[in-house]
This record gives sequence, C-alpha cells and structure tokens, in this order.
Amino acid sequence: MSQFDNERKSLMMRWHLDGPLFFALLTLVFIGLITLYSADGQDLVLVEGQALKIAFAMGIMCVMAQVNPKTYQHWSVPLYLAGVFFLILVEFFGYTAKGATRWLNLGFTKFQPSEIMKLAVPMAVAWYMANQPMPPRTRNVIIGFAICLVPTLLIAKQPDLGTSILVAVSGVFVVFLSGMSWRIIGAVSAMVAGFIPILWTFLMHDYQRQRVLTLLDEERDPLGKGYHIIQSKIAIGSGGVEGKGWMQGTQSQLEFLPERHTDFIFAVFSEEFGLMGVIGLLALYLFIIGRGLMIAHQAQDNYSKFLAGSITLTFFVYVFVNMGMVSGILPVVGVPLPLISFGGTSLVTLLAGFGILMAISTHKRLLAKQ
Repeated sequence: MSQFDNERKSLMMRWHLDGPLFFALLTLVFIGLITLYSADGQDLVLVEGQALKIAFAMGIMCVMAQVNPKTYQHWSVPLYLAGVFFLILVEFFGYTAKGATRWLNLGFTKFQPSEIMKLAVPMAVAWYMANQPMPPRTRNVIIGFAICLVPTLLIAKQPDLGTSILVAVSGVFVVFLSGMSWRIIGAVSAMVAGFIPILWTFLMHDYQRQRVLTLLDEERDPLGKGYHIIQSKIAIGSGGVEGKGWMQGTQSQLEFLPERHTDFIFAVFSEEFGLMGVIGLLALYLFIIGRGLMIAHQAQDNYSKFLAGSITLTFFVYVFVNMGMVSGILPVVGVPLPLISFGGTSLVTLLAGFGILMAISTHKRLLAKQ
C-alpha cells in the first residue's frame, strides 16, 4: 500500500468517514446531477440549487459521523417523543399545501416533522430492543411494533402514504433484525393480510385507491391517472440496451414524461443510458447497501447493529419502491429515487442516516485500535 493510500485512510479515519461508502455516495449524487440537468431541459440554475442542497446535506452527514453512537442511543427516546409531539402539532396547526397537511409554518421556513421520524423511529425501536433479552419475547415484539404504529398513523392521516410506509418499515426492520421467531413473523403477516380490507375501505383516500386500480390497469384512464405510468414505461422500454445517449431522451426532452426531475427521474435515466446504465446504477446501489449491512454486522453492540441494519434496509426500500412504481409493478406513492431525484428534505434525511452509519463504522474501528 502506497504512502498516499495510508494518508488518505488516516484522513478519512480522523474525520470519521467510511471511505468506500463516502465515495460511493459521491458517485451517486454526481450521477443524479447529470441526470437532473438532462431531465429538466438543461436548466443549470436548477442543478446549481440541487448542488447546494447536496453540499449542505453532505455537511450534515459529516457532522453526524463525528458523534459517538452511544450519544445517539442516549437521545433516541427524547428525539422520538419530540417527533411525535410535532406530528400532533401538525394535526392541529399544520400548514396545508396541495391537499396535504404535512408542515409546521415557523415563519422563516416550513418544517416537515415526518422527516425526523425516518430516523427517530428506528433509533427508538433499536433503543428498546437492545435493552431486551434476545431473541425478543412476544410482548417485546408487540411494544416494538407499537412504537412504529403511533407515528405511522399520524403521518398516514396527513395524508402521506409514501413517508408513512418508510417510517413503518424502518422500525419493523429493527424488530426483525432483533431475531424474532418465524412463528411471530407468520402471525404478523396474517394480521397484516387481515388488515388490508380495513385499510382499503376505511383508511385509504379515494386518490390512493385509484392509484392501486391504475396499477392493475393503467389503460383504463390513459390520459388521466394512467398517463404517468404509461409514459414512464415507454421511456424505460425505448432506452433499449445502450440507451439513446445523455440529453437525447425523447420522452423527457419533449416533455411527455411528467415529474421527470423528481419521482420519475429513473425513467429519464433508463431512456438515456439504457439497460447497461441501469445495471451500473443498480450495482452502485447494491454496493452501498452491502457496505451498510457489513457495517451493521461488524457493529459492537446491539443498538448499533439494529440501527445500522435498519438505515441500510430502509435505503433499499427507497430504491425498490421508486423503481417499482416507475416500472409499473407498484402503485405510485411519491417516494423519490434516493440521491438522484431533485429535492432537499429527503436528501438531508438520507445522508444524515449515512452519517450515523459512518459513526458506527469508524468509532468501532477506533475502539478496536485502542
């Protein structure tokens, strides 16, 4: 190993950054910027704005990486309770836009408490499960699910189905990783299946039911509710093996594809870079997920293992749900393609989570050296 490699590793360790994960994330956000530039008609102003958001989110990630995981464990419950309190405030005093009440208006900015819960829920569940005997008893599993259920229902009522799903699975992953038995998994699966008719009849809004029906047959309303999926599938299929080339995609450049810089940016990427580009993008995502799971496996305590595993698997759900809905195999639920889609709030949450992952990875290695 050269002196340069040793110095680079030493610098990354000093800043508590996991080198392979850090550079994979940088590659992903770079791909996102060049795809965004093409998707939105070569609008450099939009790309510059996104680059600033990325820089801010990367700064948050680096700050989060400096914190000892024990500190996160100490603050898990207060953060969770604060998040639930803010969600209740949204219910009574929330700011409404586009038919949804998801924000608190602070005067100088609008704050979306549900984003906090993407990290607060797995942190709280990990805190609880780490203090219980392993494998967990049925009572402990029920309490773990209850910790997930309260914010999930509050977020679903806003309504925000996509975020509520991500918050729920982030906590459920912790319970699963704690080692619950297959008997409990089977019982929970049966309960979820039995709950689906109640969800459909009483809890889902009409537009959400229409999204599911559109998934089953998008041709029933090709110029209305099925338009997004039809145009997206045309874009993905027309990319072929090698793609049409950067900024050469007809669906995006001629503006047939809606929401092309946010939820449906994967269709833009697929049309321009084709199957080979998609394979490369999937390989990058899989590397990040694999690295996260390795960090979880090597963590020195149960809290860190559960939290690192949940953050990584929730990232996988982001990728799977977005690609699934854009490809027409899942309903459209408004989940962005992580680190590729335009936006700032989810970007900060995701990279903050990766900051926690790096803290778990690097502090563990420092303890091992000591």
